[in-house]
Amino acid sequence: MFGLIGLIIMGLIAGLIARAVMPGRQSMGIIGTILLGIAGSFMGGFLGSLITGHGWRLMQPSGYLGSIIGAIVLLWLGRKLA
Repeated sequence: MFGLIGLIIMGLIAGLIARAVMPGRQSMGIIGTILLGIAGSFMGGFLGSLITGHGWRLMQPSGYLGSIIGAIVLLWLGRKLA
């Protein structure tokens, strides 16, 4: 149960940072921001594991950075596709 709460909190933080870094207005609520951060976390972790060849580790500084970068990429893709 604590792992799920940690994932939600990490998703919120990564989503908020990604939205702050991306220029322009993103019209999404708190749930959308959390989902963006969680999806960015999975995307960043997957890409990081492909680059390094190591398994995905959620609670490391590189995991936080990967989550934020993944969320930024998802925001950018969403803007391009919309």
